[in-house]
Amino acid sequence: MSETVDRSRREWLRHIGVSLSLGTAANSVLTAQDAHHVHEAVAADEAVSKGPYLPKALTAHEFATLERLSDLILPADEHSPGALAAGAAEFIDFLCSASDEMKRIYTGGLGWLDGAIRRRNQGQTFLDAAPDRQTALLDAIAWRESAAAGMEAGVEFFGWARKMVADAFYTSPIGIRDLGYQGNRAMSEFHVPREAIDYAIERSPFK
Repeated sequence: MSETVDRSRREWLRHIGVSLSLGTAANSVLTAQDAHHVHEAVAADEAVSKGPYLPKALTAHEFATLERLSDLILPADEHSPGALAAGAAEFIDFLCSASDEMKRIYTGGLGWLDGAIRRRNQGQTFLDAAPDRQTALLDAIAWRESAAAGMEAGVEFFGWARKMVADAFYTSPIGIRDLGYQGNRAMSEFHVPREAIDYAIERSPFK
C-alpha cells in the first residue's frame, strides 16, 4: 500500500470516528460505505501482520473486555455466528485507533464496567466476573428508563457498544451472509410471492 493511499485511509477512518463521536448512542449513524471502509482496513491489517489481530488503540485488557461484551450483545448460536466471529471488537478498536474521541468513549466506558463490577463483586474486573454477574450489570444499564440513579454513564456507553457491535456484525461479510442478502442479480422474470399477495389483500380497505 502506498503512503498516499495509507494516509487517505487513515483520514477516512478518522472522519468516520469523529462523525460518530459527535453524535450520541441514539442518533449516531454509520453508513454502509463507512462500515465497508473499516472492515477493509481491518482485513488489510490482518493480511499484513499474518497473525491474530493485535489491538491498535485499546490495551490488551480493554480489548478482551470488549470482545466479551460483544459476545454478550450478539452471541453465537445455531442461527448466527455471532459478533466474535464477525470481528466486532476489531472493527471498534480500529475505529478507536483513528479517532481520539472514539477511543475516549471506549476506554472510559470499559473502565466504567470494571469499576461497577468491582463495587459489586469484591474487586473483580468485568472480564473476571461470573457470566451471571456480567449479564446482571448489563441488564441494569440496558434501558435508561429503568436504570438506577448514578448509572447514567453506563447506560450511555452500553448504548454505544450495543449499536456499534450490531453495526459491525451486520455490515461484515459474515453478517451479510447471515441476513441472507445476495446482492443485485439479474432476473429473467419476477413473481410476487403468494404470501405477499394474500397479506396485501387482507389489509386492503377495498377487499
